[in-house]
Parts: sequence; structure tokens; C-alpha cells
Amino acid sequence: MAERLQKIISQWGIASRRQAEKMILAGRVRLNGVVVELGQTANPELDRIEVDGKPIKPLNRPQHLYILLHKPAGVVSTCHDQRNRKTVLDLLPPELRQGQGVHPVGRLDAESTGALLLTNDGELTFILTHPRHCIPKTYHVWVEGHPPKSVLEVWRRGVVLDGRKTLPAQVRILKQQNDQTLLEIILREGRNRQIRRVAEQLGYPVVHLHRTAIGSICLNRPGLLLAGDYRLLEEFEIDFLQNQVNITSIEVPTNIKEGSV
Repeated sequence: MAERLQKIISQWGIASRRQAEKMILAGRVRLNGVVVELGQTANPELDRIEVDGKPIKPLNRPQHLYILLHKPAGVVSTCHDQRNRKTVLDLLPPELRQGQGVHPVGRLDAESTGALLLTNDGELTFILTHPRHCIPKTYHVWVEGHPPKSVLEVWRRGVVLDGRKTLPAQVRILKQQNDQTLLEIILREGRNRQIRRVAEQLGYPVVHLHRTAIGSICLNRPGLLLAGDYRLLEEFEIDFLQNQVNITSIEVPTNIKEGSV
């Protein structure tokens, strides 16, 4: 069956779908010996597909992996870093990070901590990070000062960033300590540094941001996952992710940008 090349490359765990698109645009992908253009289709059972001169074959397709990582502060949510900072892949054992095509699903800022998904299911990554398919994400956020009810209500209704209003959010106070407040924030979108920018705009800058859950996938269930540790997702958690989207039937635009919080 013929499918778009970026989809085939992502399904094979070579790269995420967006990364595959960049590879195609950079001329790194060939179909039957000819450099391809974005949007071309192929049948991996019949056509010869090469990435960086190496053929990809159905028999070489790795088993899908779904991982929950507790990202610590100071680690970047990328596969490689030009500044030689520690990446989330460095926290995984060699058997999970080498030759498996594992990559982070979305991002957390370097100084933010908490739940981060990693997988080599590039098609699932593409869908889950697209704004049309927004799984709720839960954050515990320490901010400076004590925001009043009026400010929290503005946050809940939405704040204009870059000329566009944010989606409604759930925001509640968990506790107050000295001159800081701990908020629980649940978002259904993930614009670049969204929580930090909204908090700054409202006058209550973020002191620390920690993501506790992605949908029903939690750091503290079934057991507490400590900073720097990881676990493979349970079957019910994988089912939850895949039930959020219809991977085989949805074609979504590609001109979007990933964000971090």
C-alpha cells in the first residue's frame, strides 16, 4: 500500500514525522535512486527507500516503544544538543536509545521537570503534538506572589499571546507559602513557554514548573517515578494514547510549530 514517505519513515522509527519532513526537504531521502520531494508516496513492499544512503526494509522495522520519563531540571527535551547539554535520551539505557528511533513527544523547558513521553512511534508523535488533538496535561506551578481570584479567572478564560487567545484552562490554588503560590494548571494546548509567558504577563512569574500527568498517564501511578527515572507504559496507558486519535484516517496540516512549557 502506498503512503507518504514521511509517514513511512516515522512508522519505521527512523525519525518523528516532522523530522522526516526535514530530511526530505534536505535531500536525504531517495526513492528508487531518485531524491524525493515532500508529499511523494511509496510502497515499502515494492519500492527501494533510502535515508542517508541506507535502505529501509519492512524486516528492519523496530518494535514500538512507549516510555514515561521523569525529566529532571537541566536536561533538554531533544535527541541531540549542539551545546553538548545532557538530553533526555542520555537518561535511557543503551538498548532503548541506540538504533530504536526513540524521541521525545513534545517538550519541556530545560529547567522544567516532570512527565515526558518518549516513543519511536513517529506517527503517534505527529498526531499527539498537533494542536487539533490536545490531550490535557497537568502541571504544578510555583509562582511569585499570591494571585487573587480575579487574576486566576483571567487565566482560566484565556490570555492573548502573539495575537491569539489561549484556550480555556483549569487553574486552582493548591497552597500558599511565604511569598509564593502553588497552582495546579491543566492545559489542552502547548504553545511555546505558554505557562511561563502567561504567568509573567499577569504579573506572577513562574518560580518552578513541574508536569505531573499527561492525560491519565501519571508520574505517581502505579508507583512514584523519581527524577531521572523512566518506565515503559502499561497497556492501558498505550490504549489511552491511541484512543485519543485515529491515526489511520486523519491527515492534518504540517505547517505547525512544537512548543515547550
